[in-house]
Amino acid sequence: MMTDPLLPPDYDTLPAGFPTERARNVRLVVLDVDGVLTDAGVYMGEDSSGNGIELKRFNIQDGLGIKLLQSAGIEVALVSGRKSGATTRRAAELGIRECHQDNGAQKVRAIQEMLDRLGIGWDSVAMVADDLPDLAVLRRVGFPVAVANAQPEVRHMAAWRTEAMGGHGAVREFARAILLARGQWDRLVEEYVAQRDGGERG
Repeated sequence: MMTDPLLPPDYDTLPAGFPTERARNVRLVVLDVDGVLTDAGVYMGEDSSGNGIELKRFNIQDGLGIKLLQSAGIEVALVSGRKSGATTRRAAELGIRECHQDNGAQKVRAIQEMLDRLGIGWDSVAMVADDLPDLAVLRRVGFPVAVANAQPEVRHMAAWRTEAMGGHGAVREFARAILLARGQWDRLVEEYVAQRDGGERG
């Protein structure tokens, strides 16, 4: 247990209403991209040759949350209804093997194929979502999650909602909560720090 005096006394307390039993059953976390890992904004333009350029803003703290989930043995997948080179690049940077992008937003099919390969049932899947293309998946997973600014239909379907908006730390908030619920957070944080401690003291 960390004893940093700057931390509030309840820093390691689960958020009120967090469904602990669902969290303990999760083996796969599926993340929508636009509106969950990003703020849903897309920057579009052209280079000097007239080739299209697309940029997205990702949250670095979300990225570390994903790495901690992976360290806990939880598979993380990105499933998007929109093809984007920026998403492919971000997935590669985070070591996410399961990155599925389909302009037709056929997310259920992509996830079912993934579950068949991994030998995981829908009840062991959590999905973090924000908009209507995610509803078909949310109806199947064991742990549906909505970001704070999700559309009303998604919020209604969710077993839990983040306080952070999509692209502004919602995924990190969820990762922290699920790892706290599983009793893994403190150990993973200490391991992360130890891996970056050069052994020198001031």
